[in-house]
This record gives sequence, C-alpha cells and structure tokens, in this order.
Amino acid sequence: MGKEVDVSTLEAGGVRDRDYADPPPAPLIDIDELGKWSLYRAVIAEFVATLLFLYITVATVIGYKHQTDASASGPDAACSGVGILGIAWAFGGMIFILVYCTAGISGGHINPAVTFGLFLARKVSLVRALLYMAAQSLGAICGVALVKGFQSGFYARYGGGANEVSAGYSTGTGLAAEIIGTFVLVYTVFSATDPKRNARDSHVPVLAPLPIGFAVFMVHLATIPITGTGINPARSLGAAVVYNNSKAWSDQVFTHIVHDCSTHSFVGC
Repeated sequence: MGKEVDVSTLEAGGVRDRDYADPPPAPLIDIDELGKWSLYRAVIAEFVATLLFLYITVATVIGYKHQTDASASGPDAACSGVGILGIAWAFGGMIFILVYCTAGISGGHINPAVTFGLFLARKVSLVRALLYMAAQSLGAICGVALVKGFQSGFYARYGGGANEVSAGYSTGTGLAAEIIGTFVLVYTVFSATDPKRNARDSHVPVLAPLPIGFAVFMVHLATIPITGTGINPARSLGAAVVYNNSKAWSDQVFTHIVHDCSTHSFVGC
C-alpha cells in the first residue's frame, strides 16, 4: 500500500504536499548533452541491448520453424520446438533481462516506440530520442545480420524472422492487433516508471523490468499468429532490412505507422 500522508502536511493554501516529486520535463533540444559521455554511453547501451535482443529472438524463431519443418525434421516435427509459447518467452524474457541490465545506463528503452512515447511525454530530449532510435535501429539490423551469418542455410528458408501479416488475416485485423499491442507495452512502461509508484513502493525500481517483460510476453502470445508481433519498429526494421523481401517491406511500412499512431494516442490520452 502507498504511504499515508499526515494531515499536518497540508499547506497554508489548502493543497496537500505530495509524497513524490515529478521530475522536471526534459528540454526539447539539449545541445549540451552532446558534450556528455553519459549520453554516448547510453546510446551504446541501447545499440548493444537491441542487437542482443534481435539476435536471441530471431534465432529462436528460425530455430522453431526448422524444428517444426516436416521436410527437414521428419513426420514428428509438428510436436517439436519451443512453440509459440517459447517464442513469446524468448521475447519477453530478453526484454526483462535487457531492461534490468540497461535501466541504470540508458533507461532500458530498446524500442523506438517507447523512446518516442517518452519523448512526447517530455521524459527525454529530442537529441537523446533521435540518437536512441538510430542506435536501436542499427543494433537491430546488426543483430539480425548475425543470425543470417550464423544460420545462412535456414535464414531465407524460414522467412528471416520478418514481420508479415499472416495469410487469412486482413490488414484491418493486423492494424488492430498492433495498435493494441503497442498500447499495452507503452502503457506498462509508463506505469512501471511512474514517479508516484516509485516514491510509495521502494521495491518498484527493482521490479520495473518484470511487468515490462511480461507485457511483451503476453502481447506476443496474442499477436504472433496475426503479424508475428511487431510492437517494436527496430525489431521489424532490422528483420525487413536483412531479409529484404517485398512483402516484409510493405508490411514494415504498415507496422511503423501503427507504432507511431498508437504511441501518440497513448501519450495524448
């Protein structure tokens, strides 16, 4: 439960003192940041984290498809592999691990949609947001490129881990799935890092990566069969760039629009 605020803390104007402090809004453009090593250390952390995220998750996806390929693994292949549940755990588990590792360095965004949402909420400056998104996108491309290099025989055969709207689903269904999924993720990030919650529950900063990772896990369970689950423009971009397939590119443009719209809708609500 939250801390009780004693009535004696009422101010003369009749306004109750808050038991938390909202951080001041980040400057829109902070040129001074460019001269600080902490900014570049954070950008490197975002690059490395997104690289590791894409490497592990895309390798999991391709490994699962190979294990369940009857032509490659025999008639019992359908019962092999980690399944959708295992893929969802790979995405959610890696987010939990990487957010925990990088939260003290960069804030643990690992997702341009999260960075964009925090920028709109004035939690990060424009300079930091742009550098983060560039590092995340480049890290994602490098992570998928590593998978392609290590598993070149399976990479193209099993779709490169790229996000595509699955057969049987309409564009509208994919739109709804990505809007809701991105909303759930960004909503969880804002809730888990709420200064009111941090002030009243001292254990929350330690546990913040857990609900974020679990949100990613749950969204993947729901939307893997529909779009392969985007909710992260860097994840979608990295796979699309390396796989370089026309359908993956067309669906990539679609999912980027969805990520931006759903993030903006959340911050503006």
